[in-house]
Amino acid sequence: MKISIGSDHAGYDVKQEITNFLLNKGYDIDDVGCHSDDSVDYPEFGHQVGKNIISGVSGKGIVVCGSGIGISIAANKIEGIRAALCFTKEHAKMSRLHNDSNILAVGARMNGGDNILDIVDIWLNTDFEGGRHQKRIDKIENL
Repeated sequence: MKISIGSDHAGYDVKQEITNFLLNKGYDIDDVGCHSDDSVDYPEFGHQVGKNIISGVSGKGIVVCGSGIGISIAANKIEGIRAALCFTKEHAKMSRLHNDSNILAVGARMNGGDNILDIVDIWLNTDFEGGRHQKRIDKIENL
């Protein structure tokens, strides 16, 4: 599965750590930027990851900024995106089980590196339960 990943300057180092982690696990990565810690605006990167999911370029996406909040809001502006900001492994698990999140958002300044990698791993390896949760996803999509 191809994973699109994007960050702003505050999330750049964590994005690189996540990218290396995923490459070591055999994932195909589409890095939409940013490509340094020079100041940039997060909306364009969150938006591009979202567009890549909807267009089929990637199956899932990961976005990183300082808090994770701004870039998740930007990604969620794309119709059909369910970006979940996760601070714990339980958030990651539930965002997939019940919400079928297609983008994981993390805050570079909010979590330690190992914790973020654990969150990424759990998020990628948890399947959507479907069932009663599907009707809720359908309601979200039809709002």
